[in-house]
Amino acid sequence: MPELVLESNGRTWTLDPSRSYTLGRDPQGDIVFDDARVSWRHATVRFNGRGWVVEDHGSTNGTFVQGRRVHQIEIGPGAAVHLGNATDGPCLNLSAAAAVGTPQAQPQQPYAAQAAEPGWGAPAPHTPGAHPQPAQAPAAQAPSAAAHAVNAQAAQQSWQHQPQQQAPQAPSIPAQQGPADGAGAPPVHGDRSPTTFHQFSLGRVMRIGRALENDLVVSDLQVSRHHAEFHAAPDGRLEIRDLGSHNGTYVNGQPIPKGGSATLGPTDIVGVGHSTFRIVGDRLEEFVDTGEVSFSARHLTVTVDGGKQILKDVSFGVPEKSLIAVIGPSGSGKSTLLKALTGYRPADQGEVLYDNRNLYKQFAELRQRIGLVPQDDILHKELSVKRALKYAAKLRFPADTTAAERNARIDEVLRELKLDIHKDKKVTSLSGGQRKRVSVALELLTKPSLIFLDEPTSGLDPGMDRDVMQLLRGLADDGRTVLVVTHSVAELALCDKLLVMAPGGSVAYFGPPEEALNFFGYDSWADVFSAFENYRDYDWAGRWKGSQHYQMYAAEIDAVAPQSVHMPPPQAIRPPKPQGWGSQLLTLIRRYVAVIASDKGFLALTVILPAVLGAVSLLIEHDKGLLVNPVNPKTGVHVPNGTATTVLLILAVGACFAGAANSVRELIKERVIYERERATGLSRSAYLMSKVVVLGAVTVLQGLLVGLIGFSSREIPEQGLVLGNATLFELCLPIMALGFTSMMVGLVISSLVKTAEKTMPLLVMFAIIQVVFTGCLFTLHGTVGVDEFSYLMPSRWAVAAAGTTLDFNDIAPNTDDPTSTDPLWNHEASAWGIDMAALIALGVVCGFLVARFLRRHEPEVMRK
Repeated sequence: MPELVLESNGRTWTLDPSRSYTLGRDPQGDIVFDDARVSWRHATVRFNGRGWVVEDHGSTNGTFVQGRRVHQIEIGPGAAVHLGNATDGPCLNLSAAAAVGTPQAQPQQPYAAQAAEPGWGAPAPHTPGAHPQPAQAPAAQAPSAAAHAVNAQAAQQSWQHQPQQQAPQAPSIPAQQGPADGAGAPPVHGDRSPTTFHQFSLGRVMRIGRALENDLVVSDLQVSRHHAEFHAAPDGRLEIRDLGSHNGTYVNGQPIPKGGSATLGPTDIVGVGHSTFRIVGDRLEEFVDTGEVSFSARHLTVTVDGGKQILKDVSFGVPEKSLIAVIGPSGSGKSTLLKALTGYRPADQGEVLYDNRNLYKQFAELRQRIGLVPQDDILHKELSVKRALKYAAKLRFPADTTAAERNARIDEVLRELKLDIHKDKKVTSLSGGQRKRVSVALELLTKPSLIFLDEPTSGLDPGMDRDVMQLLRGLADDGRTVLVVTHSVAELALCDKLLVMAPGGSVAYFGPPEEALNFFGYDSWADVFSAFENYRDYDWAGRWKGSQHYQMYAAEIDAVAPQSVHMPPPQAIRPPKPQGWGSQLLTLIRRYVAVIASDKGFLALTVILPAVLGAVSLLIEHDKGLLVNPVNPKTGVHVPNGTATTVLLILAVGACFAGAANSVRELIKERVIYERERATGLSRSAYLMSKVVVLGAVTVLQGLLVGLIGFSSREIPEQGLVLGNATLFELCLPIMALGFTSMMVGLVISSLVKTAEKTMPLLVMFAIIQVVFTGCLFTLHGTVGVDEFSYLMPSRWAVAAAGTTLDFNDIAPNTDDPTSTDPLWNHEASAWGIDMAALIALGVVCGFLVARFLRRHEPEVMRK
């Protein structure tokens, strides 16, 4: 059986036909690639008895042979296989074993440590308790001789790609820097060298996008197929034009208008997905954010009403691929700190730096690179794992992303988190630790470089606690920066750094977790927290800043005064939406229908509740429940029918209760989901409209059922005011509209309350108020103040609309003053129209109020 030799980036492997070899970013694989375009378990190379075969494992960006994407193909000496991109992805060149004498492939060796080119450092010595890191490249490395040869050979081409296979330098915590010497451009990713250089010629156009026909292919699902264009004018000016991209094109962190353009200067930075570009001389430098980023906070201070500081001068910094835990007693500002670090609630003073870029100023662009897992689950528990992730991916990825691309990314994340065996299970059937993994999986869909988690182990047993923390350790080792706020101290040894917050929102310690207890002088964390409680007035921050640990781990960050943060105009930092409004609405409606359809109890209740409420009206005897004036058999004269108003009162109250009950919990139970999706580009109006459409349809059908049960078996007028012979439907319409408007009132309640438990008392109060102000219990017309207030009640207008058809002024006249009639009950088509219009107008007003109240649950930096 012939051996095969693989060569990539100066390193060779001899493959034994008796076994298979895995390719990907997984450090436990056989041949490891440190490239963001390569999937975790990308492909396998094996001998099938006839020849060598490369098989793709559903990778996100694909495996390519001769420029064609392949799933499985036989290969042999002389072939070249590209991973992640057909042109400049990591390349494997194949040759026969007789031509090269090389050692066999060594598994579990990081790609960065395998490089044999000059300038690559040896792996750093491993210290006890530390996590092994791949060797790092120097800050600047000249292009190889091969790259120069390629440049010379293709000098006549208009555009040229010169990929440099370099590992990024492990940065120290970056200080605020000015323009780089010589180039006149500020550092884009700390002190990193560019990932790739692109030559350009004056007077030509360079198109950027995900599709292979672009001049510059960016293999990133956050990037549209045809995203933007660089235009090099003959006078030397360079312009970037957005091509209607879904996630936006950014200049210095600010989005340019969709389909618009911006002229670039020598210090301007262009952001497209996870890639960043800058102009240096006659070439374009590309920096690909692979996740290995540094992160720091400087002098963060948050002040609330009354001048009270709940976060005081917090500074810390962490290098790439780190896991940081934040602990502290209640009231120490942990949640406030998390909101300040993610941009949800920017600090009043200080700055947050994402690889030397100000997060607050460039939130519109950098938000795509930040993942946040709140304490509560951010997925609909009624759906299966894969189905829930499909809807999330549909909302987060650009509209031109195909279903196959989304499914491939979902499958990759599920395999990475070992959730593929649970993909068809409902989220609600999973254990607490598994549900937390699903929430993490949702955030990993867009490949964030920073992941923040709020109390991920809350309510979990010690075994699940360990599993979740080991998961976070693996995410950090895979090339991400992970920060977790936790109350659990059992697994702190897995973290690289520990931030301890003292009461009042100040830093009490920052450094290695294994040194923390010695720093405080206690044997257990219980003793430390007791000391915080017993000595609340002690200057814990002063003790920290006077320590040797402070000089070692935080003095450099703290010494740099933050720049004054001048926030851009609100409209400038509103991020583009990955999906159009209509597409978002359709996805949200489909998801909501799927959630309702999976809840059998809710489906049964939607039918039983209106049926019972409508049937209650049948308890009134038919002879006494006529909806027309009965005739006195002795005199042959019509007499008042006081029970008709009672029937209508029961039906109206039933419609009010059913409509409000449908929606009163909908927004509060999805509040955490809405907050997170809103930060990723969800349209507020599309979200609200999806609720209105689905719940409105359910409620209108319930109102129809209530009306049919209540009216169909009774004697009603033969002719209606508006619909002629369709008197029954004319009477049902006000009940249906009342249910819809009551549903909108329920949404108002749901958007106002802070907990779901508060919805039921408000629901009962709403129903009782509607009973009082229907006009059926006592005369409203002529009662100053009370009558005017009743105009705010949906039941008043619904009963009035039905009352015009039934001629309530004749059926139930004012016994105190027969000459006084209610104008809302006039037996006229115009009165019916006014009553219905007022009822619908109340629903529209409620919709406006809900939209305003939803703003309170959005990241503050995104509000107008």
